[in-house]
Amino acid sequence: MRGIEYIVDDRGQKRAAVIDFDVYGSLWEDIHDILVVESRKREPRVKWENAKKRLHEEKE
Repeated sequence: MRGIEYIVDDRGQKRAAVIDFDVYGSLWEDIHDILVVESRKREPRVKWENAKKRLHEEKE
């Protein structure tokens, strides 16, 4: 695949990829967003009303 190179282990299994940002820069942003969401899965939830109230308080 143009713009992507795979790093394989000694058994030929793909272990990593090198992505050409000139070709797939916008795709990398999507991948990064997904990784951030995944890393925050177990964080406590905040109700929208509470978050909105806190944002308004920070503005003042």
